[in-house]
Amino acid sequence: MNVIEIKVPELAESISEGTIAQWLKNVGDNVKKGDNIVELETDKVNIEISADYDGIIQEVLREEGDTVEVGDVIAVLKENGEAGGEAAQATESKEEAKQPAVEPIGTAQEKQPQETQPTEERKETDRPLASPAARKLARELGIDLSKVEARDPLGRVRPEDVKAASEKASQPEQKAPKAPEKKPTSAPKTADVPGKPVERVKLSRRRQTIAKRLVEVQQTAAMLTTFNEVDMTAINDIRKRRKDAFLQQNDVKLGYMSFFTKAVVGALKQFPLLNAEIQGDEVLLKKFYDIGIAVGAEEGLVVPVVRDADKLSFAGIEKEILSLGKKARDNKLTLSELQGGTFTITNGGIFGSLMSTPILNAPQVGILGMHGIKLRPVAIDAERMENRPMMYIALSYDHRIVDGREAVSFLAKVKEMLEDPESLLLQG
Repeated sequence: MNVIEIKVPELAESISEGTIAQWLKNVGDNVKKGDNIVELETDKVNIEISADYDGIIQEVLREEGDTVEVGDVIAVLKENGEAGGEAAQATESKEEAKQPAVEPIGTAQEKQPQETQPTEERKETDRPLASPAARKLARELGIDLSKVEARDPLGRVRPEDVKAASEKASQPEQKAPKAPEKKPTSAPKTADVPGKPVERVKLSRRRQTIAKRLVEVQQTAAMLTTFNEVDMTAINDIRKRRKDAFLQQNDVKLGYMSFFTKAVVGALKQFPLLNAEIQGDEVLLKKFYDIGIAVGAEEGLVVPVVRDADKLSFAGIEKEILSLGKKARDNKLTLSELQGGTFTITNGGIFGSLMSTPILNAPQVGILGMHGIKLRPVAIDAERMENRPMMYIALSYDHRIVDGREAVSFLAKVKEMLEDPESLLLQG
């Protein structure tokens, strides 16, 4: 029977590594060709790696939480094997075969973490067997791996062993020496208040990437924001009159996003620098309109892209946004659905935001922020006031290539088209 290595496949042009989020199969499990074996978390999406052959999982080489690169071997599959007894026998025979051959070193290696005999030979050649996740946790907690008792039959130290050792060590009053180790955390002051309840949660890879990119944008782009407000009376009137017929005809609701997407495309055609990208000392003017729609998912904000939005009808835009939003919430977005947007729209109003300054989605140079609709008194003329449904809109832009005049004019054009929705049909 063939033994097959399961490797991290090519992910995408800009992604070379990921984190093992969850093993979907365990050692000894039967798998069929095409079955998903492991879920890998990358900077943008979660990817499931599937089996290319039938067989059983003989060995798992990397733990959940480990960072792996493209080409790394993460598990071993025995082709055409049978789960259960044969797998267990294979594992046992493998361990038995290893024991005599490595007894002088291997036995000492398994026992030394318990006996804690620090010899020069051990320091140079016999580092304690431990998973990368366990080593990282040990460094964070200040635990000596050589003093951690491993429950694994092969003597490999796992994260749960480190945690157990940490809890055991903390009982004879080791909190004071550990306080300096906790300085890099986001809540260093809690170390000065013993007895207060805290919880330490590791940032997901996606959240780390979001944080990194947002900081990079603010450090590299000359970002400014300009504001305006839109009277939503006309759009609300159309939606009220047409919503039933639209739903019946297109099997999707007529929402606000199709109006805003159409208005943005119309304004981008008149102000093309907001649909551009800086590449070195050149400006790349994009003659297509792939509009990113920011969606709040459980793991963080993602921005799936509505392709060729200028060629879609109102119904086409609403269907695409509905589909992408569902995929985002179900964690089913593909990398191709997240890449290559030319401009982004984000709607903080659905969460109750009245006004905000959206951050650019690099390498794009413009992003439009929508906000909550509120009734406010508006002057109709010199003598009349009316309560109107008003929305603040914000445009953040990269001042390196977009001047204030263009940015303000762009936002004014968006406002003009939204307040005269029929113009959106005429401009296509």
